[in-house]
Amino acid sequence: MKRFSIRAVLLIFLFAGVLAVIFVLGKSAGQTSSEQIEKQTFLEQFVIAGGPIVWFVLLPMSLTAMYLAIDYCLTICRKKLIPQGIGSEIAETIKNTGHKNLQQSLSEKKDFVSVAVVEAIVKGQSDWFRIKNVLAESFQDQALILLRRIEWINLIGNVSPMVGLFGTVFGMIKLFNAIVVAGGQPQPAALAGGISVALVTTFWGLFIAIPSLAIYGVFRNRIETLISDAVVEADDVMVQIKISLKEQQIQASATKNKL
Repeated sequence: MKRFSIRAVLLIFLFAGVLAVIFVLGKSAGQTSSEQIEKQTFLEQFVIAGGPIVWFVLLPMSLTAMYLAIDYCLTICRKKLIPQGIGSEIAETIKNTGHKNLQQSLSEKKDFVSVAVVEAIVKGQSDWFRIKNVLAESFQDQALILLRRIEWINLIGNVSPMVGLFGTVFGMIKLFNAIVVAGGQPQPAALAGGISVALVTTFWGLFIAIPSLAIYGVFRNRIETLISDAVVEADDVMVQIKISLKEQQIQASATKNKL
């Protein structure tokens, strides 16, 4: 499975920032502030009004979360990680060719069961109990790798509300400074507008966090379910490996007796 690309995230951040700047410059050209207020659209009110914290931090974070969710939907799925009948297929291969030749036939497969079985046979060294332990460790390692991958979505879900709160605090500080400059008697409309702009960052923080944390929970449950199903699929394989080891011992004893 391909690893999470830091370069892709940087490109998303850069792309979102450039689009935001171009859009702001294009909208602000040739319009007065009153015209902008009267003709504000949803995009202008909830994206443009948020300022650089939304353009360069929160908006790229939302795009990154979307990119990761799509990527994980395509890679963390049953079709790829537990192909139908994979346990029976590997068991049949062991029955026909023995467990020693299994590494070559499964070298191209990247599903849970194939990777775990190959690792168990290579590291088990024909010791049944060692093979069994290595198989369990391999399943745990594969689960941890996927859990570390989806941790990026969990990180975004936990950080985005903090970024939104930071933007709100920053906006409120600017608002109170404007009140001081106005001599403590600002226009109510200007005051309400400033508060609205300050809360846009909080809106974005929650807008990113809620689906990100939900998606993280869904993928975490999916990984745990897939690992459990992979262990069940591996039961038939382990039975066949045990039979193959006994046959190997019998052949070794027969050869020794002949000599």
